[in-house]
Amino acid sequence: MDTLRYPIGRFEEKTQVTSEDIGSWIRQIADAPEELREAVKGLTTDQMNLPYRPDGWRLREVVHHLADAHMNAYIRFKLALTETNPVIKPFQENLWVLLSDYDKVPAETSLTLLDALHARWAALLQSMELTDFNRTFVHPETGQAPLARTLQLYAWHGRHHIAHITSFRERMGW
Repeated sequence: MDTLRYPIGRFEEKTQVTSEDIGSWIRQIADAPEELREAVKGLTTDQMNLPYRPDGWRLREVVHHLADAHMNAYIRFKLALTETNPVIKPFQENLWVLLSDYDKVPAETSLTLLDALHARWAALLQSMELTDFNRTFVHPETGQAPLARTLQLYAWHGRHHIAHITSFRERMGW
């Protein structure tokens, strides 16, 4: 079950971060929307309404979740770049997925949102100095978060959820 839940493995923080690491993670952020589009390409509405694992989110919910989570991450970057160690507002992803927009809004809407969001996010990331990645915000539940770790986490996060879809497609023979 762990490979269904974590098809690329659990997030493991790299503590000694290089400029090459930062560049790689920025490219992963920039590439994620196209990789997600490719992952869901050709899927029917019925297929998008299937969970990628038992007790997991439906494929459409994964797409909407990526938009929600990455919007929050983008805002966290902007807060950390413009304020000193701001306290951010966490969101309850397992409750957000229950809201009606996850059912009523086509996945294409979140794919389009991710295209625009990641274009802006990648541009912001590329404009940052290496020292900017040392800036932090405070998550009320997990504590201080440097932007380098946050970038690494969300680069993984995109790949993680895209792999939910691609590995499910492989298992289903689609």
